[in-house]
Amino acid sequence: MKSILITGASSGIGRATAELFLNEGWRVGLVARRAELLEDVASRYYTAVACPADVTDPDAIKEAVEGFANEAGRLDVLFNNAGMFGKQAEIDEISFEDWRSVVDVNLNGMFLAAQAAYAQMKRQSPKGGRIINNGSLSAHSPREHSICYTTTKHAITGLTKTLSLDGRAHDIACGQIDIGNARTDLVKDLEVRRAKEGLSPLPAMDVENAARAVMHMANLPAEANVQFMTIMATKMPFVGRG
Repeated sequence: MKSILITGASSGIGRATAELFLNEGWRVGLVARRAELLEDVASRYYTAVACPADVTDPDAIKEAVEGFANEAGRLDVLFNNAGMFGKQAEIDEISFEDWRSVVDVNLNGMFLAAQAAYAQMKRQSPKGGRIINNGSLSAHSPREHSICYTTTKHAITGLTKTLSLDGRAHDIACGQIDIGNARTDLVKDLEVRRAKEGLSPLPAMDVENAARAVMHMANLPAEANVQFMTIMATKMPFVGRG
């Protein structure tokens, strides 16, 4: 049975992806801070393992990765997904605390999860595995008032490329999925804000489309890798000129 560890698994894209992999027969480690939400998923699937941890805590995420790998026998895939949007405002209205909270989760948290998974994949036998980083369309093109989120997502592209290069010697593949407007709580919150401002609804897609894209990447043989994938609502204005 193949194994995947998913951070940010308690809601949104992480939870949808976890449930898809569980339904497809994978052993799935569920990482998030809210243990009760992880237990809700784990109680319905015998192949689910709740691994409550704060991704910004180096010891906690290392323990979660190692604990899950020991229980599953190995770690085949990490879906490095945990993230937050943070305060929406122009840069002069962002406090350092606002900035640091987003950087801690979106960049430091993804670094720590990748670090722990990479170490596990190097030492297991046979060695190797796959790391899938959740980027965003913001890794290419920003949304208004998203200085914290967009900056961190650009950094994830650097993380992905470097892991891809360094991982070759250890049979560790790394790819990035950039997801645009899947119907999660985050997008729903943006919808509410837009409605208050009299703006039109955002084009959006069912979150399961994002989960199935992650599944495609995870199921590839070791000799193949999706380096970057973009999946988004068809009518998003990502491509175009003013």
